[in-house]
Amino acid sequence: MDKAKNRIAELTDIINYHNRKYYVDDAPEISDFEFDALLSELERLEEQYPELKKANSPTMRVGGEASSSFAEVRHAVPMQSLQKAFSREEIYDFDRRVKEVVPEPEYVVEHKIDGLSVSIEYVNGELVRGSTRGDGIVGEDVTENIKTIRTVPLKLKDPIPYLEVRGEVFMSNDTFLKVNALLEETEQPLFANPRNAAAGSLRQQDAKIAAKRKLDIFVFNIQRAEGVEISSHIEGLRFLKAQGFKTILNDRTFKTIEQAYAEVERIGTERDKLSFGIDGAVIKVNDFASRDALGVTAKFPRWAIAYKYPAEKQTTVLRDIKVQVGRTGVLTPLAILDTVRIAGSNVSRATLHNMDYIREKDIRIGDTVVVEKAGDIIPAVVEVLTEDRNGTEREFCMPEKCPECGAEVIREDGEAAYRCTGISCPAQRLRNIVHFVSRPAMDIDGLGASNVEKLVENGLISDAADLYYLDYERAVELPGFGAKWAENLKNSIEKSKSNPLYRLIFGLGIRHIGEKAAKILSARYGNIDALIEADAEEMAELNDVGLIMAQSVREFFRQEQNTEFVNRLKLAGVDCVDDTRQTVDKRFEGKTFVLTGTLERYKRAEAAKIIEELGGRTASSVSKKTSYVLAGAEAGSKLTKARSLGVTVITEAEFEEMIK
Repeated sequence: MDKAKNRIAELTDIINYHNRKYYVDDAPEISDFEFDALLSELERLEEQYPELKKANSPTMRVGGEASSSFAEVRHAVPMQSLQKAFSREEIYDFDRRVKEVVPEPEYVVEHKIDGLSVSIEYVNGELVRGSTRGDGIVGEDVTENIKTIRTVPLKLKDPIPYLEVRGEVFMSNDTFLKVNALLEETEQPLFANPRNAAAGSLRQQDAKIAAKRKLDIFVFNIQRAEGVEISSHIEGLRFLKAQGFKTILNDRTFKTIEQAYAEVERIGTERDKLSFGIDGAVIKVNDFASRDALGVTAKFPRWAIAYKYPAEKQTTVLRDIKVQVGRTGVLTPLAILDTVRIAGSNVSRATLHNMDYIREKDIRIGDTVVVEKAGDIIPAVVEVLTEDRNGTEREFCMPEKCPECGAEVIREDGEAAYRCTGISCPAQRLRNIVHFVSRPAMDIDGLGASNVEKLVENGLISDAADLYYLDYERAVELPGFGAKWAENLKNSIEKSKSNPLYRLIFGLGIRHIGEKAAKILSARYGNIDALIEADAEEMAELNDVGLIMAQSVREFFRQEQNTEFVNRLKLAGVDCVDDTRQTVDKRFEGKTFVLTGTLERYKRAEAAKIIEELGGRTASSVSKKTSYVLAGAEAGSKLTKARSLGVTVITEAEFEEMIK
């Protein structure tokens, strides 16, 4: 036990040191592999000796248990907001007010990070609590989520009796784009900008989710401290950096407001070069004694002011609207613009979000529009200058066919999005294949997203059905692949051919059809051909299915590329029959029934199930191949067609005689 205790303490110190070198100092001394090995060793020891695990163990970086709510935290030092300025004149007025109390002030200037303000408290050098600003007086306890931020020290360099710091949690621009891409893949709402993403991530009930979002922080203020004496802002930042905090340390001070404002302007010119978002710059009085003399109001300190940079907008002409198909099949309209420079980069395209957005703003091809970068990242059309119209502008309509694959485009009731229904659509290719081979679906080992991407990029597959025709000799020549991998993959693919039918149905990726619904459809229809021919109204009568899901299935199988995909699977030997359904009495074998009208004793789905259990099959339309039409009350066109074709029509009473 003592040996384990000592090793855990040693590993904790080593990991904390290297974590700081990597994330704070940007000067790593060991490889990622070596770091992960140290962390894995610590995790194993903590699992073996849970009583030795500390609340601030480095293993907490990956997130702890999910909580059901956040407790309130009352801030001993109010987390005030800053007075804002939007012009040079307002900055000079601030200087005039300061000089009425402090005749010769010294200023510091720093970036105003566009994120979420938090308080972090330490006792004897150990992190004890992290909380949001809230209304400045009362915030929320987000300690477990704060611990997942790699740039937050879990233990300070010195065992300071008490320290409370204030910082700004943010999400880098690159991470924001990756998070939104992942949300799009899983069909979740996207974040509007990095600030919203940071706020939403920090307030996740599950700290493991917060950990995956890779939040960051800049600490910029000491709220309270015991055991240390600090006399100025610059001195405080140096102290914080020495203790392991990530700060934007700018040692420069400015004797005049002209110098300070010039620094504000300089910071503004570098916005587009930063890896994180800023929405302004903050001018502060450096000396703490001067701050005390200036005091605070009920809302903000009198010794600081935030200059807010205006959102940069430019006017240009919208020449065309193209449609992009995302990895989830959603069609997004994209404005093609006369190139214009915004926030340091050339912009020739801008998102139009969806058709509702276009209609709401009455955006037309040929319009003169105002474009800005949302959060200085994503260009968007925000306004139409309708007064500049000359009558040549054209309205835009969404295409009826997918521009990538030609499959039908649908828009479901209550949704803003238009979607492609094609399983082989190139735009959705990677996502569809990864879903098809996933564990709940066809469960094909050795095909993670990166391997699938390699096979697609090298032309070995274009959709999931191609896996069953894979040229293994070509595959083993790809980097990272080999004979052993190919052998294992081949065995896994061969094994997948005998999967239960519901796995195949789920693997097709039909919208709204999850694993549970796939099992219900498999049990009800028994084989893929019966499901392809199934009537939507009949399907909707099944428990836990409903009309939306039934219509989604029908829309999916209406697309030729989707039925062709299934046919290629069948030709490859994939089992498309539910082998768990055992038909003992085969009196209806080879017979096809069509059900129409309202039955008194049965729902259509119940009658169809009886027919199939007796070896028969049901169809949604009447043809010469139909054996019987079971007609209930108010039977319509199907009954008329049956009579015209000479198909046998039976009543419910006759049906009951047949199934006795």
